[in-house]
Amino acid sequence: MHPFNYVAPLTVKEAIDILEKHGDRARPLAGGTDLLVQARGNKWDLDAVVDVKKIPEAMQLDVSNNGLTIGAGVPCYQIYDHEKIKSDYPGIVDGAFIIGGIQIQSRAAIGGNLCNAAPSGDAICPLIVYGATANIAGPSGNRDVSVEDFCVGPGKTVLKNGELLVSISVPDPPSGFGAAYERFIPRNEMDIAVAAVAVSVTLDNSGTNFESVRIALASVGPTPIFATKASNSLQGKPINERSISEAATIAKDESSPISDMRGTIEHRKQLIEVITKRMINKAIKRARG
Repeated sequence: MHPFNYVAPLTVKEAIDILEKHGDRARPLAGGTDLLVQARGNKWDLDAVVDVKKIPEAMQLDVSNNGLTIGAGVPCYQIYDHEKIKSDYPGIVDGAFIIGGIQIQSRAAIGGNLCNAAPSGDAICPLIVYGATANIAGPSGNRDVSVEDFCVGPGKTVLKNGELLVSISVPDPPSGFGAAYERFIPRNEMDIAVAAVAVSVTLDNSGTNFESVRIALASVGPTPIFATKASNSLQGKPINERSISEAATIAKDESSPISDMRGTIEHRKQLIEVITKRMINKAIKRARG
């Protein structure tokens, strides 16, 4: 591993200046549980690692009537230990609780999981179905990007030279809303998903019809997939086994997995169909309280 400088800026501007100066030879560090492993494996040839944990905006964790703000450096355990987040954002907790093993969750951060841009990232699909936004700062100013558009390839994001993910904004869920996330892994923990699905539903006032639905898939494409066709297929539909099964089949068709050591294309597609049904039903149950 090439020696690099560790820098812990105190402001967003200071971090941006360092990232812009070093270009591809600098990387932000949220938790470091992916970055440092990759650096040891020579994936990155770095001059500087920029730790965001001393930047107040990157460590903000706030829940209000306007929604949820998660700083890029906030560790997972703070999310799943937060009573209000557990109550109002259980789908996000589903993902945060299983990122890595319990031993590293005091370091691992949802912001880091997003910026790592792995197709299997457990934080990403829950953020997509909650309609979350990535808040980015850079040399040219600030910009917001929907999380479903943030990852552009395996390990690749929309971040440009000098840009930094500062925080993630999640809108306040409307009434009749529920969300859930589940992955399939060969072992009970500390493994990468073979396939995973997040679902959010908003039910109408009667609680018998879908008002809107968002479905996202992990580990079955080069990036996490916002399954728009499957999501739209349920809009305005009655809640019954037929409509749910049809959406699950469409989600399976929207997936584009590969065969590797963890599973075949056929196995992954079957898993997507099964887990999608399960998560739609779980989201409905949560929406109904």
